[in-house]
Amino acid sequence: MAEDFARAVDDGLKLAKRIYFGKDRAVAAPRPPAPMERSATTQPYLPTAPMVYAVIPDPGIVDNPDLPSYQPHVHGRCDPPALIPLQMNSIELDVDCYLDTALVTVTGSWRVHCVMGSKRCDCRIAIPMGEQGSILGVEVEIPRKSYTTQLITADDENEFEKTALPETGGFLKPNIFTLTIPQVDGGTNLSIKMSWSQKLTYNEGQFFLDIPFSFPEYVTPAVKKISKREKIHLSVNAGTGTEVLCKGCSHQLKQEKLRSAGNLRFAYEADVLKWSNTDFSFSYTASSSNIVGGLFLQSAPVHDVDQRDIFSFYLFPGKQQKTKVFKREVVFVVDISKSMTGKPLEDVNNAISTALSKLNPGDSFNIITFSDDTSLFSTSMELVTPDAVERGIEWMNKNFVIADGTNMLPPLE
Repeated sequence: MAEDFARAVDDGLKLAKRIYFGKDRAVAAPRPPAPMERSATTQPYLPTAPMVYAVIPDPGIVDNPDLPSYQPHVHGRCDPPALIPLQMNSIELDVDCYLDTALVTVTGSWRVHCVMGSKRCDCRIAIPMGEQGSILGVEVEIPRKSYTTQLITADDENEFEKTALPETGGFLKPNIFTLTIPQVDGGTNLSIKMSWSQKLTYNEGQFFLDIPFSFPEYVTPAVKKISKREKIHLSVNAGTGTEVLCKGCSHQLKQEKLRSAGNLRFAYEADVLKWSNTDFSFSYTASSSNIVGGLFLQSAPVHDVDQRDIFSFYLFPGKQQKTKVFKREVVFVVDISKSMTGKPLEDVNNAISTALSKLNPGDSFNIITFSDDTSLFSTSMELVTPDAVERGIEWMNKNFVIADGTNMLPPLE
């Protein structure tokens, strides 16, 4: 399926050469790849950033909606339909990082620049996602119409599968989701909001975030001298009491002045002549001197069709790795009834002897046996010392004697 998609985009870019942009360059046609590039990249036209394509079954409708030109007649149809990447007018990336999870929202505007004003075509949205990406929702606004994705319940799933067509959407690859918007007029501007979640990777004390955000040159509008607005907003919430330090970033983010413990906020806004040609990457560390834990709760937006809440529990080990977290207080309760005769009781004796030798100074222990009666090594917890451990082992050798009965309630109490 991914190969078919890439081939359809290749066909669409060739078809886009029919579009006349006046004195401006025909940005729809990319530089042909060199022979070495063709062999190295088998699918060069898979999306590397959120993109929108015009689905073209009839090549005769391809033209500039604002500046119609003489077009030689085209015989036949595109089967499967060609995909022409739409030119992008604006893009905004919002990222909220909660520990190892990033909630990503991309809002942009695309124009059906390649279809006659009197014609219509479907538009295909493609969303590449980062590590373990999971689509959350898509909202589309066009003149006089709007579309939004809806969560399908298990009861509706079978009915949906009967009516849904394969070309309406799905996953090209595990990390690339597509969705089709039906019958959009040529020259129309589409405002699209896409949301997904993805995982941050963790290596050697650092969190790494990578979001596909590399736009090909042919999505830049033909009027290249007009500047375009590109925005990125990033927030990091690593938990109360943790120290967050930025280690690296692919784009020139500026840190906002307002900051609280465990939180960072960055922003980037610029007028650009070309869209970002680099994936957005960010890395940071989050640490504290002591063990820190907590719980994040995220409520669903009021107008979101998916009203499920999200929670995330976290635990940081802290910098003091050699600090003993707590002392151990161990009570060994041993059954010495007839069912333990022979090897079972010998194994228990050996296991407790080994366990006692592993306890640290400051720990404490006790030993209780039960059958029809109950015996205690000590009336209170014994602090671990070489002498106490030796006395405990001697006591076991004397008192691990098989007896009748199995009354376990008194020792447990």
